[in-house]
Amino acid sequence: MSAERPGAAGRERERELRIGDVAKLAGTTPRTIRYYEEIGLPATSGREPGAHRSYAESDVERLTELLRLKDLLGVSLEELKQLIEAEDARGELRREWHGGVEDPVRRRQILEESLTYIARQLELVRRRREEIAKLESELLARRRRVRGLLRELTAA
Repeated sequence: MSAERPGAAGRERERELRIGDVAKLAGTTPRTIRYYEEIGLPATSGREPGAHRSYAESDVERLTELLRLKDLLGVSLEELKQLIEAEDARGELRREWHGGVEDPVRRRQILEESLTYIARQLELVRRRREEIAKLESELLARRRRVRGLLRELTAA
């Protein structure tokens, strides 16, 4: 059974994908996808217990984004999971906000909760950036030492 989603010209049917297809599209392996699912990363679309995995194109997009973040930030899977959980929670808050919450107290709570999730994400990104900056400084110092040794050899 295929999931449906609204398309630009009415409702179009979203095709179901098998795990091998998803792996090829996302540039990974079925084993990686299964492992990510075990630890709670990408959710599958419509998998019954004991049934074959069935994916939607939105699952491919989510997996591709997970892989991109992991590579870009060099985060552990646990850190990646925290990033994604915060993003998912913010998504829920956005849906609630855009759903037309009129209570000013709840509107304020939504915004404050959103700030909390963003702060968690920023903290992780900043920590990674600091680690990369430290590594860069170490490498620059090594390069200066090696260049100095080369100059000494050339002058001798």
